[in-house]
Amino acid sequence: MFETLKNAFLNKDIRKKIIITLLLLLVFRVGCYIPVPGMARALFSDGSDANSFLTLMNSVTGGALANGTLFALGIGPYINASIIIQLLTVGIPALERLSKQGEEGRKKITNITRIITIILAVVQSIGIIVTYAGGWGNTDNPSINLELFGNRRWLAIIYMTVIYTGGAMLVMWLGERITDYGVGNGISLIIFIGIISTAGLAIIDKLIAIGQPASAGGGISNLFEVLGFLALAVVVFFCIVYVDLAERRIHVQYAKQVRGTKMYGGQSSVIPMKITGSGVMPLIFAFAIISFPSMIMSLVPAWSSALNWWNMHFASGTWAYVLVLVVLIFVFAFFYAQIEFNPEDVSKTIQQNGGFIQGIRPGKPTAQYLKKIHNRITLFGAIFLALVAFIPSFIFSFVTVDLINVFSTTGLLIVVSVALEFDKQLQSQIMMKNTKGFLK
Repeated sequence: MFETLKNAFLNKDIRKKIIITLLLLLVFRVGCYIPVPGMARALFSDGSDANSFLTLMNSVTGGALANGTLFALGIGPYINASIIIQLLTVGIPALERLSKQGEEGRKKITNITRIITIILAVVQSIGIIVTYAGGWGNTDNPSINLELFGNRRWLAIIYMTVIYTGGAMLVMWLGERITDYGVGNGISLIIFIGIISTAGLAIIDKLIAIGQPASAGGGISNLFEVLGFLALAVVVFFCIVYVDLAERRIHVQYAKQVRGTKMYGGQSSVIPMKITGSGVMPLIFAFAIISFPSMIMSLVPAWSSALNWWNMHFASGTWAYVLVLVVLIFVFAFFYAQIEFNPEDVSKTIQQNGGFIQGIRPGKPTAQYLKKIHNRITLFGAIFLALVAFIPSFIFSFVTVDLINVFSTTGLLIVVSVALEFDKQLQSQIMMKNTKGFLK
């Protein structure tokens, strides 16, 4: 990684892209500290800490959700819109045809994704005002200062919705500009910098506490807790990277073909199957689904008794919560794996190009063989994701309690995946520049 960064800065064009990327990410971080007039920030912090999914979204936004700032929604609406479009592309033939129409089709899908992003941003903005910020009519501790709006509640609601929706669209625009003019996938980098920022702020607060008196939770013990946490974090990251890079390679041999006076084929290639081929999507889906009922029940005051029952039996850490979360992780891991890898299509492509897997007949037997291998790998990937969902917090609890939620379970995988992707993008751009220089 460090060698790649060094070589990238030696190239003028790539260095320019890196600087543009850093400046745009700086704009994102500044937006995470711009307060929205009229909204009580303390209520945001209480709401984001009370829900595991909101805790995840708060870490992705770099703490902007808990502070109720301009970028409180972060890149969340765009991510959800992209997921919805990706799932609908499988089930709706019109979208599937657009996805296969090259650049023009991708532009149309991008525009549809933006429209869905606006709709989701409006809905989530209203949800923030209703739920995360304490509701409409909490007169004892109001979430909105109505005096700034002439005591017109409807005007305050429209204002807050427009502000938070505009902030979400601005974050989306920053991500697209990073993709176009920066190093690469801007959306992933925004998520990455949000998680790293959240972790960095928590560690800095812990270090500042060293100089405080022991009665206020300070003392030199905070330094040892931070050092122990960082050491365990390195071990956890190493294990995740080791599994993330692991893959099963299926060798494919291509038969020799004589066309005229020339001979083609006779080479071999591999079909790589990664253990974590579906990435963090099963975890995100699982956390979203298991947190969705409590979010809905909190919107309706009449369902307060049902909400209390749900929080009692399905609170984070209960056996029911763990069991349901693991089942959801397995379900979404296999569901997402089926979307990404189609054994029948791969088998057909191999057969059309004159290839075969040694010991396996072409056609249907090859498809069945690929499906069996893929299901086994997906099973191990689902087990790995289930372990990642619980093991890191359990390990960090031996060192410190305050830093357990610094890296969420999903955040650990996101940080690793984006860092590896960023390294690959830099390497590919360096290789392209070197190849162009060689050709000249």
